[in-house]
Amino acid sequence: MSTTTLGKQRPQTRPQDDNFWRGVLRIANRTFLVGMTLGSAALGGSLLGLAVSFRNLPDVRSLRGYIPSETTHIYDAKGTLLVSLHDEENREVVPLDKISPNLKLAVMAIEDSNFYQHRGINPIGISRALVVNLTSGRTAQGGSTLTMQLVKNLFLSPDRSLSRKVAEAVLAMRLEQIFTKDQILEMYLNQVYWGHNTYGVQTAAQSYFKKSAADLTLAEAAMMAGIIQAPEAFSPFVDLETAKQRQQLVLDRMVELEWITPQEAAAAAQQSLTLGEITSFQRSRSPWITDAVLQELTQQFGREAVIRGGMRVQSSLDADLQKMAEAAVQRGFATLQASGIRADQLALAAVDPRTHYVKALVGGMDYNRSQFNRATQAMRQPGSAFKPFVFYAAYASGNYTPDSGINDSPVSYRDGMGRYVPQNYDRSFMGPMSMRMALATSRNIPAIVLGQEVGIDRVIEICRTLGITSPMLPVVSLPLGAVDLTPLEMAAAYATFANNGWQSPTTTIIQVTDNSGHLLLDHTPRPKLVLDPWAAAAINNTMQSVITSGTGTGASIGRPAAGKTGTTSSERDIWFVGYVPQLSAAVWAGNDNYAPLGQGATGGGFMAPIWRDFMTQALKDVPVQDFTPMSKFQRPKPQRRDSN
Repeated sequence: MSTTTLGKQRPQTRPQDDNFWRGVLRIANRTFLVGMTLGSAALGGSLLGLAVSFRNLPDVRSLRGYIPSETTHIYDAKGTLLVSLHDEENREVVPLDKISPNLKLAVMAIEDSNFYQHRGINPIGISRALVVNLTSGRTAQGGSTLTMQLVKNLFLSPDRSLSRKVAEAVLAMRLEQIFTKDQILEMYLNQVYWGHNTYGVQTAAQSYFKKSAADLTLAEAAMMAGIIQAPEAFSPFVDLETAKQRQQLVLDRMVELEWITPQEAAAAAQQSLTLGEITSFQRSRSPWITDAVLQELTQQFGREAVIRGGMRVQSSLDADLQKMAEAAVQRGFATLQASGIRADQLALAAVDPRTHYVKALVGGMDYNRSQFNRATQAMRQPGSAFKPFVFYAAYASGNYTPDSGINDSPVSYRDGMGRYVPQNYDRSFMGPMSMRMALATSRNIPAIVLGQEVGIDRVIEICRTLGITSPMLPVVSLPLGAVDLTPLEMAAAYATFANNGWQSPTTTIIQVTDNSGHLLLDHTPRPKLVLDPWAAAAINNTMQSVITSGTGTGASIGRPAAGKTGTTSSERDIWFVGYVPQLSAAVWAGNDNYAPLGQGATGGGFMAPIWRDFMTQALKDVPVQDFTPMSKFQRPKPQRRDSN
């Protein structure tokens, strides 16, 4: 019997059965009335709850001043991108007119084809989703417009409850009353998640196709639009075949809407695509320098502003010099190992004396194993590399010239620790000598004597003027480097000598702008004369002798250069710090646990050649420039000598 015939037949009942069916109907009617009453009460309660909750919905007018989290980009001095810094959201905001029309149409086709017709909600889409959800018995389809998706992402939780959906609709309608369609579409395209911690169309386009959002082809736009629904699953980086299927779905929908022709869709489907790479959380090209830049940025703006503020940072790094510095450090480390010198770390810092811009930083032997930046953070004793600060103080007093005499003879002093008897490195004394020779041969006794002549407090004052901020104690042994300094402090201080006493603040940053190009920070050099020019010229003259005839002959580079070796008495630290008028650099080697490097480890023997290696490469195309002679400046008048 067919179902149609069965449906038309009425069942045959006996008279006694009629009472039974009438009873059933009475019970059913009562149950229906009770159910209707309870249902109405529940519905009324739900509506009342929603009405109350709507009063507590966010104010969409706050979006008028809304600035989404955006990625900060750090570049080298020539504009090469070094690293992009972001928190969870890797995003670059662009205006709507900088987004390809192909992408706008593709996104609307698959997500909300009636976007420009509705007022925030699409009744047809909601009805269709309701039918699908009732049929499937679960929330399988949302029916959300782009506006609803935007308010959900900005204001609401991701749960799929009825109350959240209604709130979504209410907020969407409110949003449409305040903003134009173009403004809403721009916010949506800059807010939407595209997978792999990539947010917004510009960052996604750069990641997936290595191009700007403005330049996306129809094929690329269709693939990106197809990703939105499930970015991690549909990503071409994860499953290219699925991504192509989604691309075809978008193209078919665009044809159905008559936004493109079948021929255009077919051509786009056949277009060969060149994929990019995941750009979120990538390692810096020069991590030592970008770590230093990040530290300086954080001190200036705070971490949250740096990570989320969309800054464009032009660092002072010279990428070419950085590569040279890293290569020189690696070669130097190999030489140390081959020579039996037990050093586990090397560091290098280079500063331009004319600007005090940091040009290169190498903070250790392997960034992957240790991110501790020894160029900027390691506090190590500079040994005799500290002596030029004392000799400068002597020259600035007006009582000494490079050719003045001084005695290298036994002396003793009393300090807070008792009787102090300084010794030279070789435990010998050479008697009377010139200031030039005393520094060139790195004699300790003359440096101690000069420290007492000019006053230890005066030496510390000069160090502060030179930008050294590390703690210093006014002890008798300070002139021999009894203080902990960083390689960057040493390179920057020597850079002021190289620039004849003129100084700008040492920095890793040239300028910072926001994503619209508005200047946030400007470190254009504004040099100030902080040293006596004649005394600076005198120290430059004296320190050239270190390289031409003293302990630093291994640093000779075939052009006028000045510098100083440094070796601590316990052989835990070895240095060479030197400069030409255009570049100052400090090189240091030691062990993180302060273990001795071994007998024979000296700054002149091992650090000077590494400095020479780096400087020879760095100055290859830089014109030779001599230091300004002392005769160009007026010598300071002699001062009365006070003893401590």
